[in-house]
Amino acid sequence: MPFLEYASVYWGEHAKRGMTENGKALALRLLDRFDKHISAQLLLLCNRRYTGWSSLLSQVAGGPIGFTGLHEVAFLGIEEMIASVMEMRKWGVNAADCTGNTPLTWAARRGQEEIVNVLLERKEVNPDRADSKYGRTPLSWAAEYRCEQIAMMLLARDDVNPNQTDTEYGRTPLSWAAGSESERIVMMLLAREDADPNNAGSEYGRTPLSWAAEYGHERIVTMLLDRENVNPDQADIEYGRTPLMWASMAGREGVVRILLEQVGVNPDYAHPTCGVTLLLLAAVSGYGGIVKMLLEREDVNPDRADTEYGQTPLSRAAAWGHEGVVKMLLEREDVNPSRADSKDGRTPLSWAVRNGHEGVVKMLLERIDVGHDELARILP
Repeated sequence: MPFLEYASVYWGEHAKRGMTENGKALALRLLDRFDKHISAQLLLLCNRRYTGWSSLLSQVAGGPIGFTGLHEVAFLGIEEMIASVMEMRKWGVNAADCTGNTPLTWAARRGQEEIVNVLLERKEVNPDRADSKYGRTPLSWAAEYRCEQIAMMLLARDDVNPNQTDTEYGRTPLSWAAGSESERIVMMLLAREDADPNNAGSEYGRTPLSWAAEYGHERIVTMLLDRENVNPDQADIEYGRTPLMWASMAGREGVVRILLEQVGVNPDYAHPTCGVTLLLLAAVSGYGGIVKMLLEREDVNPDRADTEYGQTPLSRAAAWGHEGVVKMLLEREDVNPSRADSKDGRTPLSWAVRNGHEGVVKMLLERIDVGHDELARILP
C-alpha cells in the first residue's frame, strides 16, 4: 500500500504547510494512539538512518511501543501541533521510546528549534537526559548536526553538562562540534568555564583538537589553541597519534602549519608502537607541502626509519612513486639514498624498480653509484 507509506512518512510535511481544524482533529486522534498504529512502524522503517529500527519482527507485537504522539510531533517538527498535543493528556515527557530517544532528543537531533523551545519550558523536562542506545545527550546531537540555536538554548541551562561523554564513542559535545565544523557551537562551548577542551573521552581518547585537526577545520583548531590550557600535542589512547599526526595523515597542510607554530609540539614525534614519524606518514601519501614544512625544521630527522619495518621516508616515497617527495629528500645531505630496510633489506632503488617508477629510479641513479652486480640483482 504505497499511499499508506507515503502518508505515514510525509503527513507532517504537509501539516507544516497549513492545517485545517478538521485536519487537526484527525491528527490528534492519530497521535493519541500513535505507538500502536501502523503509520508509526512505517515512519520508523523509512527513517532507519535516524531510528535504527530495521525489523518489525524484532519489536513488541502491536507496534513500536513507546514511540508516542509526542515523540512523533517532536520527530517531524510540527510546530502547530505541539501545544495541542501537550494539552491532550499527560505525557511522559522524559520517556524514551523503542529507539531509546526522548521527545527532546528527537527534536534536538533533527533541528526542530520550536519544539525544543516548547519542551524546555516544561519544568519536568530533563534537558540533559542521554538516550539509551548511544548514551548521547540532546546537546551532543545538536553539536554533531550543527543545530546552533538548539545548542544555544541548551547551554543557557545550568542543568546541562557540557562535558558529558556518550557511552558509545566516549565523545563530549565539544568533540562532536569540533569534528563536524560547528564553529559557533565550539565558540559557545568554549565560552563556558566548565567546558574542558582537553577532555579526551573514553573510547578513543581523542581530544576535540585531534578531531578538528584530522578533518582540517583550521578555524576551530585556532579557537581551541587560543585556550591557554589546551595541550597541542596530546596523543590519543586508541591509536597513539597526536593532533599533528592526524593532520599529517590526512594531508591537512593548513592545520599542520598552525600546529607547527605551537610551543610544545614535537614535529619529529614517532608512534609509540611502530615508530612511524610524521614525515614518513606524509611521504608515503605524497603530501609534498607537508613534507616541505617538516624538512624545513631543524628538529626533524629526515632519515628516521620506523621500528616495525625499518623503512625511511625516502624508502616509502620511492616505493609509491612520489617523485616530488623523493626529490626533496634527495636534496638533503643527511638522507642516505642507499639505506636498506631492516626487515627485508630493500633499498629505495629496489622499491622503485620493483614497482616500475622510472622517474624515481632515474633520480636515485643520479645520486648513488650502483655496481653491475647490485643492478642485476634488483632489476626484474
